Amino acid sequence: MAATASAAKLFTEAAIVTYDHDPGTASALITSPDGGTTKRYLDLADYSGFAGIVMATIATGGPTLVDIVGAEDAAGTNATTIVSSGTVAADAVGDGVVMECTAEQVKEVAVASGYALRYVGIRITCGNSADECAVTYIRHKPRFPKTALTANFIS
Repeated sequence: MAATASAAKLFTEAAIVTYDHDPGTASALITSPDGGTTKRYLDLADYSGFAGIVMATIATGGPTLVDIVGAEDAAGTNATTIVSSGTVAADAVGDGVVMECTAEQVKEVAVASGYALRYVGIRITCGNSADECAVTYIRHKPRFPKTALTANFIS
C-alpha cells in the first residue's frame, strides 16, 4: 500500500528541471535543444546556489568541458564562466559531470568582471557535433521556500 502522507520537503527547497541538449556542434554552447537558438539560463536571484548534472545520451566524443556560466539576462548577455570542470574524458552514454556554485561565487565573478550577473546556465563543449546530453539544472535554498518549485512538465 502506498503512503497516504504527502511529503514536500525537497521540492520546496529546490527548483529542478532537466533539459535536452542537442548542440549540433563540437563548440562550446549553452544548454540548448536546437543548436543554440533556445538558450537555457535560469534566474538565480532568490536562490543560494546552483548545481548542474550533464549526462551523455548520444556519445561519440562525449562532453569534454562543462562550465557553469553567469549572465546578465536570460538571453545570455555577457556570459562569464563561474566555475569550470576542466577537461573531461567522457566518451560513453551515461558518462556524466556534476558541478555546483554558490550565489556568492556568482556575485564575486560579477564584481570582478563588472557585469550584473544574475542568471546561470551550463555551457557544454562536446567532442563531436553528433553528441547529445541530458542536462539537469538545480537551483537550491530559495529565499522564499514554497511548494511546487519543482513541478511536473508535460508539453
